[in-house]
Amino acid sequence: MRRRLRRHRAAPEEMNITAFMNLMVILVPFLLITAVFTRLTILELNLPPSSAASSEPKKELQLEVIVRADALEIGERSSGVLRRIEKNTKGQDYAELSKTLRQIKERFPDKTKATILSEPNTSYDILVQVMDAVRLYQVVNNGVRQRYELFPEIAIGDAPGRASAAVGGTTGAPIRAAMGGR
Repeated sequence: MRRRLRRHRAAPEEMNITAFMNLMVILVPFLLITAVFTRLTILELNLPPSSAASSEPKKELQLEVIVRADALEIGERSSGVLRRIEKNTKGQDYAELSKTLRQIKERFPDKTKATILSEPNTSYDILVQVMDAVRLYQVVNNGVRQRYELFPEIAIGDAPGRASAAVGGTTGAPIRAAMGGR
C-alpha cells in the first residue's frame, strides 16, 4: 500500500495567481490616477533659536504671537506683550490679528520671521488659522481676491507662563511706543 500512496503524489500543483493579477491590473492604474489629483501643501517651519544663541542682544524686531485659551497676544521677545486681542463669542479674532500684523508689517517691511507660541491644549485648527493669519492677508478689490505676504517664515514653540508674558502691558499703546523708536 505504501507504494500506491507514493505514486499518487507525483507533482505538486501550481499556485493560481490569476485573482491576484486581476487585482493588480485594476489597483495599480487606480492608484496612479488618484496620485495626480492629490495635492500636498508643505510649510517650512523653523524652530526658535536655542537659548545660547538668543542671549546675544539683537536690535531687530523679534515678533511673537502667543495663542492663549482666552486671547491672542502679539509681542516682541525683548519688550513683552505689545497687544492683547481678547477672544469674542465666535472664538479667536483672526481679523483683528491680521489687522494688527499689517500695521507691524508697515513699520517693518523687511521683517519676514515670526514665532507662534501656543499653550499645550491649543487645538490644531486654531493653530493653523493663526499661522495663516501670520503668513498672509487677503484683500478683495472689485471681486478679485489678492493675497499679500506678512511674515512667511514661521517658527513654532510653547507659550511662556502668564506671569512672564505680561511684561510689556496689554493695551495697544505699547505697540506704538515700541515701533515709534525704530
